[in-house]
Amino acid sequence: MTPPKNDPRLLKGTPLRKRILADVSAYVEKNRTIGKLVSISIGDIPEVAVYVRNQAKVARSVNLPFDQEYWGADVTQDECKARLQAMNDNPKVLGVILQRPVPDHINVRSLQSAIHPLKDVEGMNPASIGNIIYNDIALAPCTAAAAVELIRETGLPLEGLEVVMVGHSEIVGKPAAMMLMAEGATVTVCHHMTRSVAIHSRRADVVVVAVGKAHLIGANMIKPGAVVIDIGINQTDQGLVGDVDTDDVIDVAGWVTPVPGGVGPVTVAILMRNATVAHTRQKRAGWLS
Repeated sequence: MTPPKNDPRLLKGTPLRKRILADVSAYVEKNRTIGKLVSISIGDIPEVAVYVRNQAKVARSVNLPFDQEYWGADVTQDECKARLQAMNDNPKVLGVILQRPVPDHINVRSLQSAIHPLKDVEGMNPASIGNIIYNDIALAPCTAAAAVELIRETGLPLEGLEVVMVGHSEIVGKPAAMMLMAEGATVTVCHHMTRSVAIHSRRADVVVVAVGKAHLIGANMIKPGAVVIDIGINQTDQGLVGDVDTDDVIDVAGWVTPVPGGVGPVTVAILMRNATVAHTRQKRAGWLS
């Protein structure tokens, strides 16, 4: 049975999103000369336009300048790097957002590395991800950070929590696991070679899932009262669903994030918060007056 929309076991992202954006708005109000975010889209990829529109809308809501650049699909790797270098050197550019996917001839990892870590508001430069190992999590990948913030929303202390991360991607699973370890949680990472995910997930206080497989996680894989963070987004004949069978799991779990409406709304808010962190660090580095 589908849970009612006001079910307290549904850990919705909207209240957290509103609080984060209120803090961002207050920061921008205090720092009126703050630079602009620049969104870069390479080639004509329709799904990218949806992300850009959403980011632009949220940026406007907090009065954060937001520019959109569209580079043709025939742009070369070297041309991309040269343009990014110019943005690194431009004090009016606060941060750079490299939209994905990109055309096949573009090495996205190389371009992510070309964005200066102090302008890497997505937290995707290898240096930004590497900083998490040293417990510097302020400029972490946005979706991973959103998952951690939603766990905090339950009121459970992160220290000592038994967490199982299902999925080990470079942009979500691995950084989320490292962030949780930095907070004192005990983390087990499962992936496609794990012999039995259920053996691990059934003992966890928190299960975070990001694999892109619809309804992979059912009630028989969850410990009663556990927190379930569903990062998966899957388009099916029944519409948009997550990696967790929410209708099944909700009668066992203490909290479960809905899809849509859980991690998604928080992710863009984290992007805006990262912009304020980038601004603070650029000032500290002497980049800004």
